[in-house]
Amino acid sequence: MDSNNSIGIIELGNINIKCLIFRINNDDTSEILSSSLVKSEGIHNSKIVNPVKAANAVRSCISIAEKKAKVFLKKINVVIEQPEFLCTKFSKHKKIDGSKIQKEDIEFLLKEAKKQVTLNDRTQKIIHIFNHNYIVDNKTFIEEPINVYADSLRHEMTFITMPKDNLKNINQVFIDCDIEVERLISCIFSLGVELLNYKQLQKGSILIDLGFEKTSLGIFKDLALIHILTLPIGVNHIVKDISKVCSLNLDESEIIKNNIDFSFIDNAKVFDDSDYLKKDFFNTSHFRKIKKSLIANVLKARLNEILEIVKKQIIVTGLNTNSETNIFITGGGSNILNLEKYFSNFFDLNVKKIGVKSNEGKNEKNSYANFSSCLGAFKIIKDGWETEAIPESVNKNEGKLGFFAGIFKGR
Repeated sequence: MDSNNSIGIIELGNINIKCLIFRINNDDTSEILSSSLVKSEGIHNSKIVNPVKAANAVRSCISIAEKKAKVFLKKINVVIEQPEFLCTKFSKHKKIDGSKIQKEDIEFLLKEAKKQVTLNDRTQKIIHIFNHNYIVDNKTFIEEPINVYADSLRHEMTFITMPKDNLKNINQVFIDCDIEVERLISCIFSLGVELLNYKQLQKGSILIDLGFEKTSLGIFKDLALIHILTLPIGVNHIVKDISKVCSLNLDESEIIKNNIDFSFIDNAKVFDDSDYLKKDFFNTSHFRKIKKSLIANVLKARLNEILEIVKKQIIVTGLNTNSETNIFITGGGSNILNLEKYFSNFFDLNVKKIGVKSNEGKNEKNSYANFSSCLGAFKIIKDGWETEAIPESVNKNEGKLGFFAGIFKGR
């Protein structure tokens, strides 16, 4: 099979490494050729901690997908999310003095912002650049105000960067696998593209990806990712907290976490009539009385820690939270029973679970439910994203890119 029309995407997760290979047909339709999933090793929160183990795991994942698709990939796109990601906002101004705004004016502001980001911290590498708004004579324009007469133009942008050393380690792993990294894509960005619809991305949405040992926040508005944050805290920390405070082993603590109803209305399955942890949950640990209130307080303390940080980040962006605000949770950690109700009570808003694999039935659609980030990344790669400047590699489908995306071709 012709590998030239094949696009490979791999996600570096804590639990699993996932790979999808797509083919773009001559009529511009696309199809998934293969998928693979292997246990993640040598990687923690998308950071390489053991290059040898990481290379072996990555090589295995790609090889399985290549054999299924009967293609050989020379390049691959990598989906990651690291706590070391930095989100920097810029607002650049230019006098127009009554003339028409030209493409060159916007390009100038973009390059000036990029230069400032680069000079401010030479240890960082730009991964994404997003456009927020154009402010023309104090009026907000969502689309590019080309050929509009104006006295002044202000351009608001968000830069997502990561440490260059982290990038070098990732590149080296793929070099050791004899494959080149085409581009890096933020996981929360690709999840938003795949899981949220146009209206949600346009009006404003908050996406919380709750993982094993990290929680990622993405705030979207006007089709742009306006803010991200990744915390090195996930559902496994809840398990560790239960284990430490209640003197239970990790396996027992995991079972408790998986069985508790986080609405805290009915937990008869976990606690007896006296509100003590049932004997069934003491598999190897010595039985003793552990009060329901103790476990509940442990769970709430860790969740509230995460949610308080998320709440502060939402306030920082200035996003108005009201009854129409969309807040979604996704990721493996969101499978906890009634977790969305706990989040809803905390934010006093309706929080919905999204993109979580369904256990009901098995069809082509939900067979790739665990590959949401890879599916979103493919949409970004194939068609571009109108509020994002494209990365260093030139996309084959330039004609589909928006004006903003086209400005930084080959930046």
